[in-house]
Amino acid sequence: MRSFARSFLAALATRGLQAVIVAVIVGVVSFAMMQALPGDAAYRIAAGRYGYDMMDAAAAEAVRVELGLDRPALVQLWSWLTTLAQFDLGISAVYGTPVADEIATQLGYTMLLAAGAVVTSLLIALPLGIASGLNPGGALDRATLGVSIFLRAIPAFALGVVLVLVFAVQLKLFPVAGFKSFANLVLPSLTLGLGLASVSNRVVRDAVADAMNADWRLFARTKGLSARMTLWRHVLRNAALPVVTYVGVQLAYLIEGVVIVETVFAWPGIGHALVHAIFGRDIAMVQGTALVLGLTYVALNLIVDLACRGIDPRERSA
Repeated sequence: MRSFARSFLAALATRGLQAVIVAVIVGVVSFAMMQALPGDAAYRIAAGRYGYDMMDAAAAEAVRVELGLDRPALVQLWSWLTTLAQFDLGISAVYGTPVADEIATQLGYTMLLAAGAVVTSLLIALPLGIASGLNPGGALDRATLGVSIFLRAIPAFALGVVLVLVFAVQLKLFPVAGFKSFANLVLPSLTLGLGLASVSNRVVRDAVADAMNADWRLFARTKGLSARMTLWRHVLRNAALPVVTYVGVQLAYLIEGVVIVETVFAWPGIGHALVHAIFGRDIAMVQGTALVLGLTYVALNLIVDLACRGIDPRERSA
C-alpha cells in the first residue's frame, strides 16, 4: 500500500509538471495561430456580437479598444499568461461571459460523448480481440483484421456522414444532429467507437495470443489449473497491461477526432465550440478551449499510469 502511495505521488508530480509545460506551449501556439489568420479580428468579433447587418467600422473600433487588440501581440499574450497564472481563463470576446463557464458546460457534453465512444469501443474490441487471440489465424481473426484495416482507413467525418445517411436519413432510427436525448448519442459514439475498436481489437488479440504462448501459462496448466481458470486468473490479467497502455495512446485520437465528429453531428461539445470560436476570432475562447483539451490529455494519461500500476506490481517498484 505504501509503495502504491509513493508511486501515485511520483506519477502525480510528473504529470503536474507536464501540465504546466502543456499550458504554456498550448497558450503560445494557439495565440500565434490566431494572430496568423488573415483579416481583422475586431471586425469578426463585432460581427459575432452584433450581427453582420448591425456591424460597422465604429463598432469594430470600439471592440478593438475594449479588448486591447490595438496593443502589441506580445503584450496581449503576456496579459493572457498572467491571467492564466491566477487560474482565470478570461472573458469570451463574443459572448461576454467567463470562458471557464462556457467550457464547463461544453466539456460535460464532450465527456459524455467520449465515454460513449470508449464504451462502444470496448464492447466491440474486447470480445472480438479475445476470441481472435484464442484462435490466431482462424476465420474470425482474418475477418476482423480485414474489417479493422477498412475502418481505420476511413476518416472519422466520412464514417459519420455514412452512418447519418444510413441510420438517420434512410432508416430513421436515430436523430441526425444536436442533443435532445440519449438517442442523439448513438451515432457520434458509434463513429468514434468504430475508429477506436478498429485498432484496439488487434491490440487485444496480440496481447491474448502472446499470453497464451507464454511459459507461465503452460506452467499454470501443468500444475493442474483448468483452462478457464488459467484464462481468467493469468492470461487476461497479463494481457490487460498492454491493452490499458494502448488506451492511453488512443486518447490522442479520441481528443483529435471528437473535434471533427462534434462538428459533423452539431454536438454541443468543446470541439464544436472551438470551431465556432476560431471562425469568430474569439481568442480567449480558443486559447481556453485548446488549453482544456491539452490538460485533459495529460489527466487521462495520469489515469492510465495509475491503472497500469494497479494491474502490474512491477510498475509500482519501477
